[in-house]
Amino acid sequence: MRRDVFQAIADPVRREIIEILSREALSVNEVANHFEISRPAVSKHLKILGECDLIEIRQQGRERYCFIKSESLVPAYMWLDQYRDIWENRIDSFEEYLMKLKAKETNGNE
Repeated sequence: MRRDVFQAIADPVRREIIEILSREALSVNEVANHFEISRPAVSKHLKILGECDLIEIRQQGRERYCFIKSESLVPAYMWLDQYRDIWENRIDSFEEYLMKLKAKETNGNE
């Protein structure tokens, strides 16, 4: 089954794996050591990330190492980025609303 990047980043464990691997390549066991879930569960998450082309797993001697393929995150970033201005404007409007409520409350208590 071919999955897409949004399926990969929908899970918090996979997002954490991406974050960990963005700093350095690690063996499968080293990745698993960061979590309190079973090694087979981590392997399943790694498999999904591989199917989404977000990581590459290479055999090096007796170990399998995971490498991030950050360029595969670009389409998701670009899709999300188009909504940044919309959400920033909404958050700014909400913040202004809260400030007005607080000012009313402060003025009403005097």
